[in-house]
This record gives sequence, structure tokens and C-alpha cells, in this order.
Amino acid sequence: MNGAESVVRTLMAHGVDTCFANPGTSEMHLVQAIDAVPDSRAILCLFEGVCTGAADGYGRMKGVPATTLLHLGAGLGNGIANLHNCRRAGTPLVNVIGDHAIHHVAYDAPLTSDIEAVAKPVSNWIRTSRTSDGAGLDAADAVRAALAPNPDPRGGISTLILPADCAWGPGRVAAKASGFDAAVAKARVPTEVIESAAQRIDADTVLFVDGNGLGVSGVLAAGRIAAKTGCAVYSPTFPARVEAGPDLPLVNRLPYFPEQILKRLATVPRLVLVGAERPVSFFAYPNLPSDLVPDSCEVIRVAHRHEDVAGALADIAEALDAPAGEVPGGQRPEVPTGRLSVRNTAAIVAARAPENCIVAVDSGGGGAAYGVMQRCVRHTWLNLTGGSIGQGGPAAVGAAVACPDRPVLALLGDGGAMYTNQFLWTAARENLDLVAVIFSNRQYNILEVEYRRLGVNEIGERAASLFDLSRPELDWVALAKAQGVEGHRAESSEAFDTALSTALAQGGPHLIEAVL
Repeated sequence: MNGAESVVRTLMAHGVDTCFANPGTSEMHLVQAIDAVPDSRAILCLFEGVCTGAADGYGRMKGVPATTLLHLGAGLGNGIANLHNCRRAGTPLVNVIGDHAIHHVAYDAPLTSDIEAVAKPVSNWIRTSRTSDGAGLDAADAVRAALAPNPDPRGGISTLILPADCAWGPGRVAAKASGFDAAVAKARVPTEVIESAAQRIDADTVLFVDGNGLGVSGVLAAGRIAAKTGCAVYSPTFPARVEAGPDLPLVNRLPYFPEQILKRLATVPRLVLVGAERPVSFFAYPNLPSDLVPDSCEVIRVAHRHEDVAGALADIAEALDAPAGEVPGGQRPEVPTGRLSVRNTAAIVAARAPENCIVAVDSGGGGAAYGVMQRCVRHTWLNLTGGSIGQGGPAAVGAAVACPDRPVLALLGDGGAMYTNQFLWTAARENLDLVAVIFSNRQYNILEVEYRRLGVNEIGERAASLFDLSRPELDWVALAKAQGVEGHRAESSEAFDTALSTALAQGGPHLIEAVL
């Protein structure tokens, strides 16, 4: 076999069998290798940002890496925005990037670039293969590095660069090492740290949870701690993944704007970090601090995100001999009627969402559904972690590939969805059980909000044009149809309810434009 096939077979031997691909000439031997390994799954995406976002969504749901297959530095560069989100989420992922043959680099051909430099800001591990015989060993190291529990902010992204001559030359498979386990154990928090924290948590404490502490076992343990001590349980504003539903204790989210966070923490004497970092402002503002923890608040670190956060929460609950936590046990909301709004759209989503669904969100109004869904339907919530919009649709694709037995909802703003609208084509080709809801207000609404926060009362015509998505208006139904997805347009609550109910009943990919 050649080096390319040794890479694919080594990835398969290590449990990495799914690739989101947008290959070019430098990757043709890798394409041939995928063709030669029937058990590998390659999924074409029409833009590299869809590849990287889908690999992120897949990894968040499976806990093991998918690969991307991208073309040189230019292709990797196109995928950077969602790799930034992936890094912030701590998702395991392996990029496989083709490069010019080693002897060809010196000629500075048109697509020559410093691929390692492009990869550096979003990779915890980077290697360029130097021999075809060692390419399989490089692939094995890439998987191990992606799965290693790495401290923030390095994340879990490995980037393997494979020069064309290392792909076409003779190679060999690197067998799975003895003791290798795709489910790498996270470090346990020492007993003395657990016991010390348990003694300090009381009704005035905020328990700030992230990482695997927001999975089922972590949320249950946090609920037990809250039931025993009366503490409040919060997550960051945009955690990577949260398990929620009426049978799980509630987890509050910190608000977005710094003034809101400062107000919430103003009277909190203790902030206990269990997998989370100190809250900071998303952006800097005049006369506001970047670090949002008041000087009067004591910060107690129990665990970092790369440690066993869920285990630490369970250990604290046991140290407290805590009872079971309270769960909301709420009912589905009534389906509203009349004018369609963000609130009504969120209520209808919560009323109709299937049990055990997955929800991926981006910018826009989709986040409004979190609070109401948390109380009435069991689901997994995937957030926009790094703030780089255009993640939600691709992440939904990856989640649907990872969990084909679970329906997926993508709740997207119209501006963010346009960044990576090609996700619709991949959803159609793979016949994914995915419903994309576009919160269509025809503007970058958050930018207008931020502009007004400058103290501007009147927005000038030229400034307003930079927030406006009309002139011409986007035709989402036509855009969906052009990519093979059935589309619906809803301008009332009744029409949206009908469209969503129909899409969920039929299965497969659908898009609904909720005109707000």
C-alpha cells in the first residue's frame, strides 16, 4: 500500500472512520485510499467551513474525532473560523491536509503556503510527514494527540500535513498501540480539593460548571449539590454541549452582556469553578472591566475542563451526602398563535421538538428556546462556542451523521446561516434527519444592538446599510430548493407550527424560514 492508504487504515484502526472532505489535486491519493477502504465514510462538503464545523458537531456528540480532508493552506484557511469554534469547544478533531511533494515546495507553485503557520492558531498538535513509510505512525500520533485531555486554550485539534510524495510512496499501517482507548480517562480531582470545596459551598455560592460536568451525570451531581446547600448552578454563556430536560436539574446560563454578569455576581461571595474559567467580557467596552468577577468575590478552583469535571461534582455530592436534586418536570408550552416573533418561534419549537433531539444553534434568536426547552423536553444543546458565526448548520450536519437515530434541529440566524449555507446540500445528499429553522429578521441584529450601546440614538443610512440583509431580500425557500432541501416560509405562528410539525413527521432534511 502507499502512504495515503496507510494513513486511512491507521485512522480506522484507531476508531476514526468518518471524514468530512473537500479535497483537491494534492489529496487525490487520499481519495483513492478512502475508495480502497470500504468501511471508511467520506462525506463531501461544498465549503471547507462546513467540513470543519461538521467535524466539530460530530466530535461533540461521539466523543471521538472525525477527520477533515482539506486542500493545502488555502483550504485549511477557508475552514479556520469553525476550527476556532472547535478549539474553544475542546472537541477532538484530526485535520488531514494535503501538501505539495517535498521536492516541489522549493519551486513556489501557485498554491504553495506555510500550512503549519495557518494551522498553528487552531491546533494543539501539528506535524508534516517526511516519509511515506512513517505517515501511518504520524496518523496514529495525531489521533492520540486529539484525544489527550489538553488544558485550555489548546483544545483537541490535531493537524497532519501529508505531502503528495509521502502519499504516493510505499507505506505501512501503524497498529493500535497496546492500551490505546478512544475514551481517554480524564484526570480525577484530588480528594483534598474535593473535601475543601465541599466545606465552602453554601446558599450564597455560585457553582460555575463547564466541560463534561454538563453531561447527564454532571448535571445530576450539580443538582444534588444545589439541593443540599442551596447554591446556584450556572454554566458559561456558550458551553459546547449541555444535556437538558424536565428530568434533569436546571442549569442557568450566564447572560451575554458584561453589565448583566456584573449585576448577577455583585453580591456573590464565592464562585466555585468546576470545569469553567473566570467569566470575562466577550468584548472590551469603555469603563467596563474585562474580568467580571468582583473583587469581593472569592474564586475557588475545583477542576479544569480537561479534568474529570463530572467526577468532581459527583465526589462533592458524595462528600456532602447530598440527596437527589430537584427537576423541573415541566409541561410542553401552549402553541401560540398570531404574529410570529422570536418568543413564539421558541415556544413552538419547544412544544413540537421530539424527545431526545439534538439542537445546534448559531447567532440569531435560536438561543431563546433554551430556557423553555430545558423544562419540557429531553435534548442535547450544542452552542456557538467561539463566537465565529456560521457554525450551527455545519455542527447540525455533524451531529446528525454521528447520531442517525436522533432528530436534529438547527436554530440559525439568517446572517450566520449565510456564512455556511452549503450545509444544506450535504444534508440533502446524506438524507439527514435535520430541520433548519432560519430566524429571518433580515439584519445582523446583534450589530445594531452593539452600535446602539455606543450611545447612538439615530443610526445613519450608511451605518444601517452594514447591518441590513435586505435589498435584495434573501429567498431561503429558493436557496434550500436549489440545494435539494424542501423549504417552507412562515409569517405567522400558525404557519410555522404547521411547517415544523410536517417537517418533523416526514423526516429527512427541511428548512423553515421564520419571518420575524
